[in-house]
Amino acid sequence: MTEQVSSIGLPGNLFAGKTAIVTGASRGVGRAVALRLAEGGANVVVNYLSSDIEAQDTVDLCINKGVGAISVQADVSEFAGAQKIAKETIERFGGIDLLVCNAGVWDGAPIEDMSEELWNKVMNTNLKSAWAMTKACVPAMKKQASAAIVMVSSTAGQRGEAGYSNYAASKGGQISFTKALASELCPKIRVNAVAPGWIETAMVRPVFEDKVYEQSVIDSIPLKRIATTDDIALSICFLLSDWSRHITGEILNINGGAVLCG
Repeated sequence: MTEQVSSIGLPGNLFAGKTAIVTGASRGVGRAVALRLAEGGANVVVNYLSSDIEAQDTVDLCINKGVGAISVQADVSEFAGAQKIAKETIERFGGIDLLVCNAGVWDGAPIEDMSEELWNKVMNTNLKSAWAMTKACVPAMKKQASAAIVMVSSTAGQRGEAGYSNYAASKGGQISFTKALASELCPKIRVNAVAPGWIETAMVRPVFEDKVYEQSVIDSIPLKRIATTDDIALSICFLLSDWSRHITGEILNINGGAVLCG
């Protein structure tokens, strides 16, 4: 599988004058979001944990689109890391308008085999990081005329996922966290989440080395294809933009109809 980009273009003034932070943006969904935000005119802060070359490549591609961009290495599962990102963003761009909490890992085990270390790793990376980044960025975001946050959750947070109870719990926590913050931070800051199903990313490609299993997944999706990272990025940009200015506390499902939630 290769990551594909839609031919749909975003208006260059969609995020003009705004600054966005994207966690876990050196590859996959985070990278796709960073590039689309830059296309829409936003300055972009690319957070990464260890992939400095990939992060710099994302920064360079954003700059080529005519916006400002920097990379910030930080572990967002620690509040100190989140504070570092917020501080460097404000120092470089003067404020924070948009936040995408995308950093995450997908790693599980049967419950009787799941170690405390594995439970904590997934919960901290996926859920604690959302708390840390929000806490670190909200004071600056409240100073803006309007701001928006998007959490990258998962269908696993809605229906559970056998063998990945830690992952499902972390993603379900993000959904509840989104709804709580939406009411707490209104009217200045809108808070929404996306809940993707299967996505074409490096994280899941090893699973699809079994082509029979890959085809069974595609057959289970009414739209008969697996989402690209750009599919997710476009949906996130919708929620961050004024196109959705009257939407907050929403969980946007991006799964091709595989999981239908009310």
